[in-house]
Amino acid sequence: MAGAELSSDEAIRAMLLLMPRVAARLKRIALPEALRSFNLAPRHLSLLAYLLFDGPQPVSALATRLDVAPTTVSLMVGDLSRQGVLERHPDPEDGRRTIVTLSGDPETRAAIEGWLANGAEAWRSAFAPLSPGERALFVDTMRRYEREALGGEAG
Repeated sequence: MAGAELSSDEAIRAMLLLMPRVAARLKRIALPEALRSFNLAPRHLSLLAYLLFDGPQPVSALATRLDVAPTTVSLMVGDLSRQGVLERHPDPEDGRRTIVTLSGDPETRAAIEGWLANGAEAWRSAFAPLSPGERALFVDTMRRYEREALGGEAG
């Protein structure tokens, strides 16, 4: 069906059949051995991805990006800091803020990069035949779907 045109109903049917399969397969992706003892859950994936791709960030910025309360991020960061996955440092510009970064441990960082690399490579392959505009349309469509599937609540 690649390259074929779909009616709206055909596209909806295809996505309703595809999304549960994709979600089920993603849930079965095993953590790298070096990360298994850290009790990481899927919700940590986005947090770690932001820190890996965008560098150290304040808790408030992570909360905004993850669309959760700052207290939720603080709890996640506290837990992951105690386990050695993340580090917290006072913001040199504003001592009231905490800056969060990935652990300085090379093995932990390499394991996180490897965990995220599998998904990044799959997306790289999926996006390769698309134009920049088509990629933007796809990302926008997924955001819109998320928002609508949650009754207009998602960011």
